[in-house]
Amino acid sequence: MKEPKKYYMISAVARMYNIHPQTLRLYEREGLLKPSRSQGNTRLYTDEDLKRLELILTLTREMGVNLAGVEIILNMRDKLEAIQKQVSELLQFVQKLLEERSEELENRGRAIIKLSQMEIVRKKE
Repeated sequence: MKEPKKYYMISAVARMYNIHPQTLRLYEREGLLKPSRSQGNTRLYTDEDLKRLELILTLTREMGVNLAGVEIILNMRDKLEAIQKQVSELLQFVQKLLEERSEELENRGRAIIKLSQMEIVRKKE
């Protein structure tokens, strides 16, 4: 059974990562993070959002990438994940198709009366 999603408020996330809440708001304005919202319009961050934030912080703090570069990297990463998903789905489809065709070929090879090739050749003569 799936665990229920955990949600973190902006103040908790800011404390966890030692950043100002305005930094999180900036990342949202720039389109780098897209937290969901409560009915009261409070930003709610999921574990997936936190993983994305960790990547953003690694890129900016440790690698010196500016926000424009972070955006490009995240977009490329998202596209790569989408392509990987499509390739995986294609491979599953091809595998299923091969299994079906294999079963068809096996069934075609079965006969009610089995004759050896020698018997078939002799009957032709």
